[in-house]
Amino acid sequence: MSDFREEDIQAFLDQQLQLFPEPVAETLEEAEEFLEDCMAVLCKNEKEVKQYLDEVGVDIYGMSMEEILDQPEVFALPNNRYMILEA
Repeated sequence: MSDFREEDIQAFLDQQLQLFPEPVAETLEEAEEFLEDCMAVLCKNEKEVKQYLDEVGVDIYGMSMEEILDQPEVFALPNNRYMILEA
């Protein structure tokens, strides 16, 4: 069982084309499996997004928070949370 809420999975389904040229999932079940397979990371807030990207070596030096959150691998979730995918 994953830590993803149904609303997180639905948000990914709705936004998946920001990162992928075509849909990678069509149902909640397919999307959850995909997110588990690619080890998507959930972040509680913007600060955690920046911290995670910095820790994994993404060059975010000099980027504004808006620019960081606009990266295609960063998905906005309900309640000001975020999901990061490493595609």
